[in-house]
Amino acid sequence: MTTPASPAAAQPASDAVKQAALNAVNRYAGQKGNLLPVLHDIQHALGYIPDDAVPVLSEALQLSRAEIHGVITFYPHFHSKPMAPTVLEMCRAESCQAMGANNLIDHARQKLGCDFHETSQNGQVSLEPVYCLGLCAQSPAVMVNGQPHARVTPAKLDKLLGEGA
Repeated sequence: MTTPASPAAAQPASDAVKQAALNAVNRYAGQKGNLLPVLHDIQHALGYIPDDAVPVLSEALQLSRAEIHGVITFYPHFHSKPMAPTVLEMCRAESCQAMGANNLIDHARQKLGCDFHETSQNGQVSLEPVYCLGLCAQSPAVMVNGQPHARVTPAKLDKLLGEGA
């Protein structure tokens, strides 16, 4: 996944968005149910799925814009806006909640000054919820830029995010 320096600097030109969308469609042409791999491909190329890609996909895949938008918004790993250089995903599943995830989430929200699906005030961290990282025996768990971390405490989270968060 492309990780932009800041969300504001991450806006690709509409020609680049169209080209990324068409490349993805061509890569999975003829494959039934290809919307998910096409969306993953676009997100991998651009770091997120810009709104400008939806009409291109709608025409190329013969799907309504509502269908495509519904898929993008249904799956939490698809992003329709640029993400910060650091993406913090915090598990909200039952096991993590039982082991203090809600307090950890409150700590992250306060430290970053943002809520889920938002980016910290300094633009360095995007905060996202996830509903299981497969680390239930080592709860609470988070993932930082795709790297899972277990038995996370507020102090450990601060260390993971570093001084820039």
